[in-house]
Amino acid sequence: MIDLYTFTTPNGRKASVMLEEVELPYNIHKIDITKNEQFTPEFLAINPNSKIPAIIDQDTGMTIFESGAILIYLAEKTGKFLPTDQKSRFEVIEWLMFQMASVGPMLGQLNHFKKFAPEQIPYAIERYQKETLRIYSVLDKQLSDKEFICNEYSIADMATFPWIAIYEFQGLTLDNHPNLKRWVETVQQRPAVQRGMAVP
Repeated sequence: MIDLYTFTTPNGRKASVMLEEVELPYNIHKIDITKNEQFTPEFLAINPNSKIPAIIDQDTGMTIFESGAILIYLAEKTGKFLPTDQKSRFEVIEWLMFQMASVGPMLGQLNHFKKFAPEQIPYAIERYQKETLRIYSVLDKQLSDKEFICNEYSIADMATFPWIAIYEFQGLTLDNHPNLKRWVETVQQRPAVQRGMAVP
């Protein structure tokens, strides 16, 4: 049994989508970051960086934080969604790291400055929106001849999808990125993705 500590953010939904895809039983522990519950001593004992998601695998006693590490752990635990041959495996890991280093941070900053900052700062909004659109173009090119980011559906797709799926919330469109738009529509049709995106 997996204990999942999460909230309604793109990072949180990576883990719940993966758990749904691999069909592992899990308990949901909602950590309401709008109420600073991520800073409680109990949660800091699970993740000293005070971020969701995090998991505790009751089968192994292991605690894992950082969403990318959680995806790799669950992929290795189940033997699913991460290739075993070195070339394909590292392609998936490359694109997972691209999500962790670029997609999440840049789109997250756009979210903050466009939706949640106490004052509108045009420079910040322009900077992060421009970078978001550049990232869209990188993904659109990668998907130009592939159904999924690394040909086969993988943890790279699960990591990236929750961030791209919020494009309308960010006031953006995918009309200029048809391959990316097609990919979003394909991934969101997966029943496990639909269930995972509804957690918690």
